[in-house]
Amino acid sequence: MTALLVGPLLRHVDRSSATVWVETDRPCEVRVLDRTARTFTVHGHHYALVEIDGLEPGSATEYEVALDGETVWPEPESPFPPSVIRTLGGDGPLKISFGSCRRSPDRAGAHGHDALSAYAHRLSAGADRPSMLLLVGDQVYADELGPEMRAIIRERREPGDEPQDEIADFEEYTHLYRLAWAEDPAVRWLLSTVPSLMVFDDHDVRDDWNTSHAWREQVAALPWWHRRIVGGLGSYWIYQHLGNLSSRERAEDSLYQAVQKASPEDASKMLDDFAERADKEPATTRWSYAHDFGGTRLVVVDSRCSRVLEPGRRAMFDEPEQRWLDERCTGDVDHLLIASSLPYLLPRAIHHGEAWNEALANGAWGRRAARFGEKLRQFADLEHWAAFDGSFRRLAEDVLAVSRGERGAAPASIAFLSGDVHYSYLARVTRGAGRTPISQVVCSPLRNPLIGKFRWANIIACVRGPAPLARAVAALARAPRPPLNWRVTDGPWFDNAIATVEIEGRTAAVRWERVTGATGLAEIARAELS
Repeated sequence: MTALLVGPLLRHVDRSSATVWVETDRPCEVRVLDRTARTFTVHGHHYALVEIDGLEPGSATEYEVALDGETVWPEPESPFPPSVIRTLGGDGPLKISFGSCRRSPDRAGAHGHDALSAYAHRLSAGADRPSMLLLVGDQVYADELGPEMRAIIRERREPGDEPQDEIADFEEYTHLYRLAWAEDPAVRWLLSTVPSLMVFDDHDVRDDWNTSHAWREQVAALPWWHRRIVGGLGSYWIYQHLGNLSSRERAEDSLYQAVQKASPEDASKMLDDFAERADKEPATTRWSYAHDFGGTRLVVVDSRCSRVLEPGRRAMFDEPEQRWLDERCTGDVDHLLIASSLPYLLPRAIHHGEAWNEALANGAWGRRAARFGEKLRQFADLEHWAAFDGSFRRLAEDVLAVSRGERGAAPASIAFLSGDVHYSYLARVTRGAGRTPISQVVCSPLRNPLIGKFRWANIIACVRGPAPLARAVAALARAPRPPLNWRVTDGPWFDNAIATVEIEGRTAAVRWERVTGATGLAEIARAELS
């Protein structure tokens, strides 16, 4: 009997259609409701995305998964409720639950209780479900492996094979995703019944991925890196990216159409060639995406793979990607949400520190200081939006124009949704905005708390005192002043947590909840965004 290895994952859902993603142990026909899809095969692994259309807006439809006519989901004697496809467009608010940075599995309990698992248990007990789940980076850790993944590697590699304690190729990535998404029955059920959207951050590939030109030169010289980056981007395309797209967007994706028709050997080569090109020529691929949900626009941006890193022209995006983002930062919506794995608005002291470091690494204080600046950038992870000042300013121009009503009617709120930093907080723009409040909402981690001296450093950075001193140092390196002012108004909180943005009409609010045990959540705080 054909087996279901990973999934089902309920991915993009709108008012009348939905996508269900699966990985199976052999080629087969996959049926969900009255729709079917044949698997395609890449590197010996078999995948399908079943597209269901004609659903009623605001409806809830239970579903099963059958492989070659045999029902494999739900699993026999499952303690969880049936998986349900809930379309958008019904009464009630739009709820987007989000978070980042999840180490899983963690049988030894080294990283605390899993917020995603606790959330699943609460929903399975009958709590109101969110409209969707947004995972903003580090869905898997390819460079910090747990004992479960190390055991798998020992079975397929010789002792001493590089890379040590890291994923090597596409095959190992498939095991990593299986452990993250299928090991915990509660999380597996959650992903089957709540629509999910995703974007990568550095640990999905490697810590500090695309920090700088020097970083890329260093990793490119590693004999195993080519296999790693090709496997990382290829697996990301299959496991995460395809499900972010609507059925219309997948129909326009030439690679997706090609691999479905190709032989397994040709499909594998197509994917590898694509992944290699996406790494070497980022402008050939767009990982960012945007969807409108009623009066809310969600723009999810790739702040990792599309970077321009050549000295003197550093940018968070290449120019085609930047134009794409510019075009989607408009008014005439009730709410504009911009999701970036990296916080756009860091605590001010950290922002000024990263701006200073960028100026230093670019030669503001000479070559010797530039070399020190590059070492410091990599050691301290100084590679957020503040370290790409040109991109920071251009996005500021976009959102300020929207908030002032210069690109259509001003929204009721503009919010950045982010993770990465391993603590949660709310920052608000205090100067420069127009009619629309602008906020930075951070929720991190789902399961990987910050500890020790790094926690204390970030607590200090969140208070107002250090910011003027950090700005003065940045000014000495001729780093320009940011085009807007902001401050952290809530937080920081260092718990494993999940946040939910709730939107109804022209009002928007957010709440954060921390893990209180394997199956418990408790509210940390809530705040208005509009």
